[in-house]
Amino acid sequence: MARCRHCDLRVLVAVACGLLTAIILGLGIWRTVIRIQRVTVAPPLSTPTVFCRNGGTWENGRCVCTEEWKGLRCTIANFCENSTYMNFTFARIPVGRYGTSLETCDKNTLNAGSPIAIRLCNVSIYGEIELQNATIGNCNENLETLENQIVNITVDSKAISAEAQVLTSDASKLTAENITSATKVVGQIFNASRKAEPEAKKVAVTTVSQLLDASEDAFQRAAATDNDNAFTTLIEQMENYSLTLGNESVMEPNIAIQSVNLEGSEGSTKIRYSVFRGSSESLVSCSTSVDTNVDRLDPDGQTQLQILLSTKKSTKACGFVLYQNNKLFQSKTFTAKSNFSQKIISSKVNENEQDQILSVEMVFSPKYNKKEYQLHAYACVYWNFLTKDWDTYGCYKDTGTDGFLGCHCNHTTNFAVLMTFKKDYKYPESLDILSNIGCALSITGLALTIIFQIVTRKVRKTSVTWVMVSLCTSMLIFNLIFVFGIENSNKNLSTRDSDIDIDFGDNQMLTEDTIETPNPSCTVIAAFLHYFLLATFTWSGLSASQLYFLLIRAMKPLPPHFIIFISLIGWGTPAIVVAITVGIIYSQSGNKSHWELDYRQEEICWLAIPNNNDFIKSPFLWSFLIPTIIILISNVVIFIVITIKVLWKNNQNLTSTKKVSSLKKILSTLSIAVVFGVTWILAYLMLINDDDIRIVFSYIFCLFNTTQGLQIFILYTVRTKIFQSEASKVWKSLSSSVGRVKSLPSLRFRVRMYNMVRSLPALHESFRLLEPSQVIEETTL
Repeated sequence: MARCRHCDLRVLVAVACGLLTAIILGLGIWRTVIRIQRVTVAPPLSTPTVFCRNGGTWENGRCVCTEEWKGLRCTIANFCENSTYMNFTFARIPVGRYGTSLETCDKNTLNAGSPIAIRLCNVSIYGEIELQNATIGNCNENLETLENQIVNITVDSKAISAEAQVLTSDASKLTAENITSATKVVGQIFNASRKAEPEAKKVAVTTVSQLLDASEDAFQRAAATDNDNAFTTLIEQMENYSLTLGNESVMEPNIAIQSVNLEGSEGSTKIRYSVFRGSSESLVSCSTSVDTNVDRLDPDGQTQLQILLSTKKSTKACGFVLYQNNKLFQSKTFTAKSNFSQKIISSKVNENEQDQILSVEMVFSPKYNKKEYQLHAYACVYWNFLTKDWDTYGCYKDTGTDGFLGCHCNHTTNFAVLMTFKKDYKYPESLDILSNIGCALSITGLALTIIFQIVTRKVRKTSVTWVMVSLCTSMLIFNLIFVFGIENSNKNLSTRDSDIDIDFGDNQMLTEDTIETPNPSCTVIAAFLHYFLLATFTWSGLSASQLYFLLIRAMKPLPPHFIIFISLIGWGTPAIVVAITVGIIYSQSGNKSHWELDYRQEEICWLAIPNNNDFIKSPFLWSFLIPTIIILISNVVIFIVITIKVLWKNNQNLTSTKKVSSLKKILSTLSIAVVFGVTWILAYLMLINDDDIRIVFSYIFCLFNTTQGLQIFILYTVRTKIFQSEASKVWKSLSSSVGRVKSLPSLRFRVRMYNMVRSLPALHESFRLLEPSQVIEETTL
């Protein structure tokens, strides 16, 4: 007999292991087939991802290199190697930039921690890359003290300009105060009344280019405290400086200045200034051209920007200033959240305002990530020095060449195109078959469990198990909302750039560079999912606590008003968490229309998953992850304690066979594990870096958790004697209705079921609490 019991136990273990192995192998084969299908149907890439070398990226049919490389595949060096000059050491320097020395000022000096010297890497007239002599700064001088020397610019302009260049060479360390001081110094160097030397002004252009590498946040803070109009002065003085270079140009990584001498021209003249793409984003790698006596714009595939000036009469000179970004133009009405570079072009002629220009035509080639964003609208604007902001007066849209944004203005100043984008979200496909089947089974099982618990209350002569019914109710509602509401209805509104119809007759000022399509219903669904999933975890924690006190705490009576107390916790605590989370996010967003996306995702109606940099501050962490982790940890601890001290504790008085005892222990353990939500721990295994392993655990997680309601139904409803008795009656009635031929198998089934139930012995009192057929079932679970 013992040998038989031992054999049956081994068979049971073998069958369980076989089923688990079959599931894992099936998922692995499924994953392999899916990967093969994806590889088979995937369209061939037009260009291999490794075509562009050394950090280059493939954009618009060509490689865009970093500043240190150039060429078709970014394989040609465009830098100066590590070098030394006197006692100073310099790292690799890209062509067109100044490198900083590794040696810094001593901590006891005024300029502590800043580079002592800078050195230019340039291309000679023979096309060879070479290093220039180093410029050594003064460690006892900083930008604030240099600002006090503005009065000496006339006699000491070269020294002041060189010192400003050294002090702004490390843009990553520039503060708002540094930017303000440097802007004031450089603005006065360009001021014609100060009579600074031409060489000092060229060095000042380099300083401005270095300033434009500083952080956007530092510029915003500097503009907010710019009471002396330092930014406005610098912009105006650089416009005037652009008229004084004859036909020469000055090219720096972030700024380009071009002068055109028109002396000797008669009648009206049209001047076209073009900027063409280079090997990198740096303006040094770009090429420019100036054409006179042309009649129209003529951009091609390599054109970044083109501007056409039409003068009313002959002029002596005109000038252009091109800015790599808009950091000097801090707008109060237009908010930029994307990191797309916004080029600004300035045009000026030396004529009176009322006589200077008949018209200005421009085309801009918008540069943005077309895989993630769609162009929604644009506005042609100019910088209004009176309001210190962008304005649309005198400018309107023009139907330019395909692929370009056209503008037309009746005056000269600093022009730009403000663009608004819609993010092209990758909405997921509908739930797969596995998820749909699992959720459908769970919904059915949970509904039947709730009905069974309520309907059989009088038969079982016990009160309704409030914890079990509440747990099943919250889980049922969550599954229903998940199946029918998780998808965002905005996925049906997705459009491409070719589908967007731009209104050229409307040149209204824009307020932000990205817009979102609001969907309040999706936000409401996300809030409900947030609430009911938190409620599910809360009720599982309450179920674990209740069971712990009943089994481990020697069956002490529950405190008075226990049902009311746990109801307030189970249904009230999640509501408070969700309300506080939504309230804080809404209050912090102010009047922003996109506050919803700070709470939920756009792809699905669920909580927003933040970037790594913002994860610590995210509501997803504090309003969901941390509460659920705390509940899961406490549930796992209670599960281990109950399993060791009650379920699998050796009992010498146990009269049942080893086979029956082990089977009932396994079922009881599974019953507790399901209610406690222990299978949610599998979610952490989905964080494994290996894609193949992660996908297997994803399917296992989906299998166990989408069918959690079905598991509760089987373990807490099907196993009860009342359900088996009622099911037997139903089966009997169904069998009798189809004839006496099939009544015999039904009778045999009922007899076998009855004998099997009668053969199950009673367990120890504490262990018997887990048997769903007992009278106290509702109190314990």
